[in-house]
Amino acid sequence: MSVKRISSVITAVIASGCMLFAVVPSAQAADAASNAVVTSSRSFPKVQTVKRDLLAESTSTSVAKGDDWGDIGNLDVPKTKSQAEKDAEAQAKAEAEAQAKAEKEAAAAAQAQAEAAAASRSQARESIDSTSSSSSDASSSTADSSSSSSSAASAAASALAAYASQFVGYPYAAGGNTPSGWDCSGFVQYVFAHFGISLPRTSGAQATVGTAVASLADAKPGDILANGSHAAIYLGGGLIINALNPADGTQITTVNVTTFASGYSIRRVL
Repeated sequence: MSVKRISSVITAVIASGCMLFAVVPSAQAADAASNAVVTSSRSFPKVQTVKRDLLAESTSTSVAKGDDWGDIGNLDVPKTKSQAEKDAEAQAKAEAEAQAKAEKEAAAAAQAQAEAAAASRSQARESIDSTSSSSSDASSSTADSSSSSSSAASAAASALAAYASQFVGYPYAAGGNTPSGWDCSGFVQYVFAHFGISLPRTSGAQATVGTAVASLADAKPGDILANGSHAAIYLGGGLIINALNPADGTQITTVNVTTFASGYSIRRVL
């Protein structure tokens, strides 16, 4: 074989090898392209798993003492009351209402009593004024005027006795001379002062006022019975009204059951 032919064969072999090497990368590129298509056509998305640090999540966080958390620690949370506490409050409320009602009723009763006493005093005053006017007119008239004046005075004395009778049951207080508490002479002084007549404070001094009356048979309602230790107002029929003692208070009694058993003076002021 000639050199020229040998050279041609070698050239052909080399060319065939080059063509082979060119075909292999082309096939590999085709396979790669095929794989890329498969990857892009997946039906399920890729799931990424996140690993958590469970120990770190369970670790508490410390807060500095001076941190401001909106004053959450000072929230005023109402305390739930027990049934016993609710019952106690309800009972206390009921007792307070009952006490207020009782006080209101007592005030109303006191006011009614005061109004009744005022009405009685007004009526007695009208009677006194009427009798005083009649007495003044009688003094300037004829002899019959004297009898008319005496009748007017008697009516005034009866009004005084009736006024004194309304104080039955009022309290006794040594040295007192008001309805809140009085002794025997303080009571007599209070009643006569209501009709504009001023009397001494003690029973012994009251035993000397006005005009003396001879005996109990001659006594009239409104007369004063008094001695050095006791004083009373005569009501008629052997009865007197007087402030007795702390236990009995102001009462209507007969003359015989009082300290007058040892002697007394009857004095007429009206």
